[in-house]
Amino acid sequence: MYSSLLLIPTGFWEHQYHLLIGLAMTNTTEKAPSIDLHHPQYFYNQHLSWIEFNRRVLHEALDPRNPLLERVKFTAIFTSNLDEFFMVRVAILKEEMAAEMTKRSPDGRTPNQIIAAIREALAPLITAQDELFAKELRPQLEAEGIYILNYIDLDKDQRAHLDNYFEERIFPQLTPLGVDLTHPFPTMSNLSLNLAVAVKDPDSEEELFARLKMPADLPRFVQLPETLRHKNGEPVLWAVVPIEQIIAHNLEALFPGMLIQECTPFRITRDSDIDYEDEAAGSLLQAIQEALAHRHFIGSVVRLEIPEDASDFIRETLIKGVKVDEKDVYTLKGLLGLKDLFALMSVPRPDLKDAPYTPVVPPRLKPVAAKDASAQEGRQDIFSIIREGDILVHHPYESFTASVELFITKAAYDPAVKVIKITLYRTSSNSPIVKALIAAAEQKKQVVAVVELKARFDEESNINWAEMLENAGVHVTYGKVGLKTHTKVVLVVRQEGEVLRRYVHIGTGNYNSKTAGLYTDLGLLSCREELGADLTDLFNYLTGFSKQKTFRKLLVSPMTMRDRMTAMIDREITHAKAGKPAHIMAKMNALVDPSMIQKLYEASMAGVTIELIIRGMCSLLPGLKGISETIQVISIVGRYLEHSRIFYFHNNGNEEFYIGSADWMTRNLDRRVEAVTPVEDPKLKKELKELLQIFLDDNRNAWELQSDGTYQQRAPKAGEVERSAQSVLMARASRSLS
Repeated sequence: MYSSLLLIPTGFWEHQYHLLIGLAMTNTTEKAPSIDLHHPQYFYNQHLSWIEFNRRVLHEALDPRNPLLERVKFTAIFTSNLDEFFMVRVAILKEEMAAEMTKRSPDGRTPNQIIAAIREALAPLITAQDELFAKELRPQLEAEGIYILNYIDLDKDQRAHLDNYFEERIFPQLTPLGVDLTHPFPTMSNLSLNLAVAVKDPDSEEELFARLKMPADLPRFVQLPETLRHKNGEPVLWAVVPIEQIIAHNLEALFPGMLIQECTPFRITRDSDIDYEDEAAGSLLQAIQEALAHRHFIGSVVRLEIPEDASDFIRETLIKGVKVDEKDVYTLKGLLGLKDLFALMSVPRPDLKDAPYTPVVPPRLKPVAAKDASAQEGRQDIFSIIREGDILVHHPYESFTASVELFITKAAYDPAVKVIKITLYRTSSNSPIVKALIAAAEQKKQVVAVVELKARFDEESNINWAEMLENAGVHVTYGKVGLKTHTKVVLVVRQEGEVLRRYVHIGTGNYNSKTAGLYTDLGLLSCREELGADLTDLFNYLTGFSKQKTFRKLLVSPMTMRDRMTAMIDREITHAKAGKPAHIMAKMNALVDPSMIQKLYEASMAGVTIELIIRGMCSLLPGLKGISETIQVISIVGRYLEHSRIFYFHNNGNEEFYIGSADWMTRNLDRRVEAVTPVEDPKLKKELKELLQIFLDDNRNAWELQSDGTYQQRAPKAGEVERSAQSVLMARASRSLS
């Protein structure tokens, strides 16, 4: 029911047939025909691949092995993911259509064809989500005493309470906006929940349209007080009613003297991808601030969501009013905006959620993790521990607070530290790291923060952080014109006797304590001189007028990473052709860059074993005869969002490992500042290899990519034990405490 559509470009099988016939007719003395690795048949569309990823997210909601409230959470994540998909990816495609762009995607599709394929792929998923919530999750919640009640099913006392809530809390905030010759169709904010109301004038018999927006500061689901939480006279744990239903049953107060004909909820999605020219920092800051002020209102509408039973009058009025095409209308059977189901995670039923997990303190940092951040340390401090050898930290299995935050906070208060430099792409509210940077600046240390203003949907937060840091005396810059600063690095310079020693953190994830508990990420703490020198050069490039082109150890985009990664793949190809072992393993979020995919195809054709762990979009097709037969691709979707990037090259036994911030996407390799570091400590290399193998052995949350772009979930074979990589890693981290 939930298998992907077969989306292989026209001509695929014809091409394969002629290729096979050609090979059969070629005698042993003739040269085999060359294969055009640019051909669209060798690429899967990245937007459709993203939908396949979100299909796997939805499967977590469908999977009865997951606790009930976690299934509800994945339903909310599925909707939230779709919102962003339309706000950005679909919006860009529509802009390309409007500009009549003729350039095709690597898989040979025009923007118009991609939009059509997106709709075809999404329709069954949206239906599946609707049916899942209505027919399975909602009844199971009710069986546990958790009710999302319909207003029409309430008793007299419950209605009286909510009607009073309407009069006191909701009614004063409502503004019905009628549409007629003197009142234009109202402008509506992105993702807001609205009511479309059809009323009839009893005097003129004219049918009229009005729009009501739900108050933004009130909860979507209004809780009934404990004394009224019951169903059929039996007490229940948690009972709420959707706010739109409360309003719908009190419309007479808003339209006195009119006849209410119909009331229908609807939701719009706007193009929210801010487009601005790269200018000097001050001009860029101003441009982003101005764009943010209007983001929720100025973008064109790219999606309209309405119930499937909406009348033709409501449907046609909305389509005309918000200016969308019929194909941009998505109909649903049940509640709209299911991302609001995140609210159910506050229900006090831990038995219906994942068992709690507390990140452990990395073993080598235990001596200093318990100390007060501002206290003077004894003989053993975090810097002396790093001097003993590199430290690899793995979040959320190991504590972000007791490692990365500890490193930065200790640096802020250590009188021997002279300089702290950091890149900030996304950070949490009330960030301890930002507080530490401010404290360091107040102590007259040199503190530099490279803040990325263009981090999508975090622009406003980053502007606020930048202003706060700047006011405290931190040197704030906004990176390079034309490039996003996506790298995750910290440089600390410390006076140690007559020597200035550099300490670094190079990671795969943001300096954000909130997401560090939800995303899997890796980070390297080191004082290797070459890494410190490379980060010094990198920060000079980001803050000044450096034209740095080479680095000692780091692979840096857009300067060296693409060429170095390509060269390491070529090296494996050379080994394979020489009959030597050749092996590549890589874990990342996305693989869509055409050149990197072609290079991996070349490696596979040469006999290199390639194992890829790609969480999200993957445009490479494994298992194509003669093209990618040695390539395996899996995706892991589970309790935590897989976010770490690891790259492994066998190198004829002299194995090399890298971690960092970059995926193999064109934007990461060419249009962003990224840094990937080698991991050279033998113990840490062994740990990374074990980590990759744990992922590759997963038979619980792993999905195998097929040669047609679809995925099949793994399951334990007869006699096999179920192995979830994330569960294995939680257990392994917990054992380190003993």
